[in-house]
Amino acid sequence: MMARERHTVLERPLPPVAVGGSARLADRRWLVPMLVFVLLAQLAVAMVTTAVRQTPTIDEPVYVGTAAVYLHERSLRYNPEHPPLGKLVVGVGVALADPRYDASFSGDQGGLGRHLLYESGNDPWRLMLFARLPVIVLTLLFGLVVFAFARELAGAAAGLAALALYSFSPDVVAHGSLATLDVPAAGFLLTSVWLLWRARRRPQLFVPLAGVALGAALATKMSALSALPVLLTLAALSVWSARSPSESRRRVLARAAAGAGVVAVAAVAVVWVSYLVVDPRLRWTPQQHVPVVHGLRALFVDLMPFPEAYRDGMRIQFGFENHPWQGFLFGRLYTGSLWYYLPAALLVKTPLGMLALWAAGVVVVVAVRRLRPAAPYLLASTAAPAAAAMLGSRDFGTRYVVFVPMFLAVTAGCVLAVRWRWAPAVTGVLVLWVAVSSVRTFPYYLPYSNEAFGGPARTHLHLHDSNVDWGQDLGRLADRLRERYPGERVWLVYKGSGVPSYYGIESSDPRTVPAARVRGLLVVSDSSVAKATGRLAELIDSSRPVDTVGHSITVYRR
Repeated sequence: MMARERHTVLERPLPPVAVGGSARLADRRWLVPMLVFVLLAQLAVAMVTTAVRQTPTIDEPVYVGTAAVYLHERSLRYNPEHPPLGKLVVGVGVALADPRYDASFSGDQGGLGRHLLYESGNDPWRLMLFARLPVIVLTLLFGLVVFAFARELAGAAAGLAALALYSFSPDVVAHGSLATLDVPAAGFLLTSVWLLWRARRRPQLFVPLAGVALGAALATKMSALSALPVLLTLAALSVWSARSPSESRRRVLARAAAGAGVVAVAAVAVVWVSYLVVDPRLRWTPQQHVPVVHGLRALFVDLMPFPEAYRDGMRIQFGFENHPWQGFLFGRLYTGSLWYYLPAALLVKTPLGMLALWAAGVVVVVAVRRLRPAAPYLLASTAAPAAAAMLGSRDFGTRYVVFVPMFLAVTAGCVLAVRWRWAPAVTGVLVLWVAVSSVRTFPYYLPYSNEAFGGPARTHLHLHDSNVDWGQDLGRLADRLRERYPGERVWLVYKGSGVPSYYGIESSDPRTVPAARVRGLLVVSDSSVAKATGRLAELIDSSRPVDTVGHSITVYRR
């Protein structure tokens, strides 16, 4: 009986005296919901404002076009390297926008999105906003998960601190406002871990729900597979923690294994359902090259109990991993990947106050006895997919680890569990610092970097691709050229999926003519500047920078 009592105390949230401001917040029951609403409202405003102003990023037209194919043709033939669920979410917005659809299009998936947005008589501004709105709604709902998780661990004040860090995270705002898959996959993963934590008390209810959430993550991005072993282990741990003192060890072990099995079965079922929703007959004929996979990778793919389209998508992803991609870090252009790229990128793109609270939260979760049971749920679930991403071949941006600010927001909120008089004040100051740093970058969240690295105006000197310049500022460039440089000759090197002429930008590619003929404005996306070689590098070196657009495009004069 005493063992059972100790176990129950371990799982309860800390009493008000241990969490400082939580006791006072509990006395004002209206205050907590109001603050949650305010934090989520500012996040919604930031994301919607960002979504309205940004032109399509590189990946978005592919997902929007594929979602339209799902709706109109019930076909899986496009974008097999990503499972359908995230695109079905985007498809809700596409369906509401009801764009004109050309069923006769037969090009590749890159051309599909451009054709839908720019060549089918649709308004790309309106269509992209509608496609982004479902992801924005999901991002707000994941904020509630962050709040609930931290509150259960350390009280209402911890929940509010965690939600504040989440809602002011530049990475969350930037990618939560796009019709992409990174935030949905990360949020479903976080939800699964939270439900597994709750399963320590009610495994019959929360273990299956955790499996559904894990399946949603797997059905959105295949990178979620890297978290599968950890979450299955946590499922077994949760069932073990809910054991009765009278149960035999053998019976508890069997129940723990069954709990992991339930999560696995539920996750697999969700993946299958996501494919069946698109095409109940699961017709699958790949329209792009599917590489042959050998060795352990081939065995891994063959053992996966998923539809053939999913497994071919895995093969395509492994093919991407074999490609010699270029990276850019701290002014160095390189071929291949660096294992420390993502930690370095997070160091640049995370507010300094947030970094401090993350570190403190990790220490507290490990050091405080009553929080220690949560350490595997928060830290192992973050470390496993982060390690997999670090070992990947694509050094393209912090979007590959956007789950880090989600999980570590919860971890950071636990700082308020420390019995230290100044903990609430110091935490409040650091959260305020994060908020100020985030608001100062508005509405340019994608190229954010913290003050130690010069802010968003200097991010392009340290990083490239989706960290800075993902094609999002083509519309702003059109406005700038109209307002400041009317009638001037424009030479453009643009990295993105937008069509410059649609926005009124009449330009030529400076790389196709002799350098002596390039006179006027040389406009170059900062990712192209970072990777410039040969003719383009010579043109940039012999030009004078005169303007910048959205901290992602540089205007030179020649």
